[in-house]
Amino acid sequence: MRAYVALARDVGLSPAQLALAFVTSRPFVTSNIIGATTLAQLEEDLGSLDVTLTPEIEDRIGPLHQLHGNPAP
Repeated sequence: MRAYVALARDVGLSPAQLALAFVTSRPFVTSNIIGATTLAQLEEDLGSLDVTLTPEIEDRIGPLHQLHGNPAP
């Protein structure tokens, strides 16, 4: 989990924005459900709509997924 947080911070995103942008970028996903309980969380989550994961970011996510395939067990 810490590795994903570090990556998000390194690329200028919050962990939630990185996760939501990743899910939204998957071609098989038809709906991305967010779980905001405050207005601040909602605004942060909606900010992920403007995030495009570059190939470089995708290349950094891949190895993390191999090490931490389920970051939220």
